[in-house]
Amino acid sequence: MTQGLIPVTILTGFLGSGKTTLLKRLLSETHGQRIAVIENEFGAENIDNDILVTDSEEQIVQMNNGCICCSIREDLRQTLSDLATKRRKGEIKFDRVVIETTGLADPGPVAQTFFMDDEVAENYLLDAILTLVDAKHGPQQLDERQEVRRQIGFADQIFLSKTDLVEALAVDELAERIRHMNPRAPQHRVHFGEVPLTKVLDLRGFNLNAKLDIDPDFLDDDAPHSHHHNDDVKSFVFRSERAFVPAKLEDFLGGIVQVYGPRMLRYKGVLNMKGTARKVIFQGVHQLMGSDLGPAWPAGEPKVSKMVFIGINLPRDLFEQGLTQCLA
Repeated sequence: MTQGLIPVTILTGFLGSGKTTLLKRLLSETHGQRIAVIENEFGAENIDNDILVTDSEEQIVQMNNGCICCSIREDLRQTLSDLATKRRKGEIKFDRVVIETTGLADPGPVAQTFFMDDEVAENYLLDAILTLVDAKHGPQQLDERQEVRRQIGFADQIFLSKTDLVEALAVDELAERIRHMNPRAPQHRVHFGEVPLTKVLDLRGFNLNAKLDIDPDFLDDDAPHSHHHNDDVKSFVFRSERAFVPAKLEDFLGGIVQVYGPRMLRYKGVLNMKGTARKVIFQGVHQLMGSDLGPAWPAGEPKVSKMVFIGINLPRDLFEQGLTQCLA
């Protein structure tokens, strides 16, 4: 992690997907790290707090007056600021933060807080968004609830819970469906929150780095698919061996984000740009987009640009046509 910044993990998933079970296991693991937990629930009753407090060292910040991601996002900013101040003064000790969102939350605005607010950005580094999906109820939830589709679209890591309650074939079909929605997020099947810490902490899912994980067989047109789902959250990959013209690409992406930004959940790319021998890394959440210079292209490695877009009913043809026109 970047020196001095406090790493943050956002834990999301629909109602009953097992977030609290995973969080409780994380807090009880012998990892030697003090974790500050910000959890948000609807209603005034602090129920999960009784479940979660297993150690007096843990710092639980309960937020009862609404959903972090909408009406009280300012409270999230203030809570993070207060935690950082108390940590700096030595009043409390913690090494990282976990934010458990309500099961109805869209994690996008929560993630944006770490880029839009200068004070938050100076103290915290968003590590990753983890999404839990209930294998038993997931297919129906995906059909009926856009919150679930958005949570999957934003994920850096996906955990399938309650797989023991479903036949293996049904779990495989759900996993395939999710992979089509978000090919960049590795999937893991978990049992009662039993997840290795290496799959939860320090994932660097939001770091600008040169590794773009995309399923190599993603949406292979020749691959057999037993079912087709018309999910509104979809993803597509753009690849090209031709270099991008920087000014053209900047103009195109700027225009696209202005029009489709609210529907663009996550996007990320490793680009070959004309005029530089180094990889250019870019990524974004909704209307917020950033880029950075990565390492030099290694000798012998094909200079192939790869971009993945995950969003709600994005016009793939328009994106691909526009990106093609930005090539040298």
